[in-house]
Amino acid sequence: MQPPVYRIETPRLVIRCWSPEDAAVVKKAEDESRDHLKAFMLWADRMPEPIGEVIDKLRLFRSWFDAGEDFMFGAFSRVDGTCVGGSGLHPRVGKGGLEIGYWIHADHVRKGYATEMAGALTRAAFELGRMRWVEIRCATRNEASAGVPPKLGFVHEATLKQRLVLSNGEVDDALVFTMLSRDYAASAAKRIAFTAFDAAGRTLP
Repeated sequence: MQPPVYRIETPRLVIRCWSPEDAAVVKKAEDESRDHLKAFMLWADRMPEPIGEVIDKLRLFRSWFDAGEDFMFGAFSRVDGTCVGGSGLHPRVGKGGLEIGYWIHADHVRKGYATEMAGALTRAAFELGRMRWVEIRCATRNEASAGVPPKLGFVHEATLKQRLVLSNGEVDDALVFTMLSRDYAASAAKRIAFTAFDAAGRTLP
């Protein structure tokens, strides 16, 4: 994605590239949310990581970001700076497309933060990344996650049978929601207020 978007400000959130300095914050947020997330996120079903491993993980995320290989973001409250969750723009769906992923801290569910994050990243993907399409995928059983894409204007394009292995070892179908660039201008995602910044803190047009 060019130009790379390092920080996005929305009405309630600062969504920015993870940094090693965030290790204590992200460890706390992840550990407090493991029970809430472990049914659908394999990382949440593992034992909590020592702080040194969290630092190494965030260094790896930052290296991918700087190299343009993958884009992992933390989401923080603009009021008090607390970690609300995490999100990402992932180029694993093919050239010309990006997949959005997201998770929300257990204390901040059902407040619209996932929709706000995903909407802002949708804007970044289309307006700054010039993508041809954006996808959101989730397990069929993950009703909370599946409720986000339609609010933004994504369309349920496919159900991929038996694609996801859940934390309990069971296999579930994957729902694929897609938005094409031609449909973006009329979408609800387009109406989410945001300001984007590059690595030097300069506003992106």
